[in-house]
Amino acid sequence: MAIGNAVAKAKESEPTSQFRDAIRRLKRNRMAMVGLVVILLLIVCAALAPWIAPHDPTTASLRHALQGPCREYPLGRDELGRDMLSRILHGARISLSIGLISVAIGVLIGVPVGAISGYYGGKTDLLVQRLIDIMLAFPGILLAIVIVATLGVGLRNVMIAVGIVSIPIYVRLVRGSVLSIRELEYVSSARAIGSSNWRIIFRHILPNCLGPIIVQSTLQIATAILWAAGLGFLGLGAQPPTPEWGTMLSRGRDFIRVAPHVVTFPGLAIVLSVLGFNLFGDGLRDALDPRLKY
Repeated sequence: MAIGNAVAKAKESEPTSQFRDAIRRLKRNRMAMVGLVVILLLIVCAALAPWIAPHDPTTASLRHALQGPCREYPLGRDELGRDMLSRILHGARISLSIGLISVAIGVLIGVPVGAISGYYGGKTDLLVQRLIDIMLAFPGILLAIVIVATLGVGLRNVMIAVGIVSIPIYVRLVRGSVLSIRELEYVSSARAIGSSNWRIIFRHILPNCLGPIIVQSTLQIATAILWAAGLGFLGLGAQPPTPEWGTMLSRGRDFIRVAPHVVTFPGLAIVLSVLGFNLFGDGLRDALDPRLKY
């Protein structure tokens, strides 16, 4: 019996992994859980839009233009008589795709560049940081507008533009992490046994930068969705009849007095999506920070 109690106490005293600690802290953060529910709902709507949308999002009926919410059309119809609910559900696919693809572009380019800049230092770091300073001199949305205007209007170019705008954020983030990690003992040991610089960067340093990268990516998806909606509102994003939330806002603003539902529901979709990613990102940042205890 005494041996059994000793074993039980030993198991209880075993330190839990950092991952389990992070999950536990994340679960205790109520606002982060609310954000996660919103994100999961957005993913479900985006994945199942063709099956759960009650009507074709592009089918017009001018006779029923600007019809208010009713039983058959819970969110009403737009200026061309198209079902608002179906368009918002399909718009979730576009907004989520823009967020994920643009963030992927920023990560794939910004993370390696930031790691190389921070690890090598010297002239390499100086050159990279001056280029980043030039990019950061422009407001993000303005730089995205310039890129889209240069490449041409369209959904693909919006993803590229928003992805390029996010590159400096990842470069600065990863560079700062690498500067603090490259002088640690295990990195020095890797150099001592003859590991190449590339192996040290991608095998030993970058894995220890994943926490900040994951948190920033979650927050950056919210920013990408917001910027994409802004570009769509300006007519530089997805073109009609594509059901993109920003474009829906732009086309419905002329009818805001007579049919406020045509701008209210797309606007709420944008707000809830951005809020969900921001809440979850904030909670994830707190959970992955070992200095914070709940």
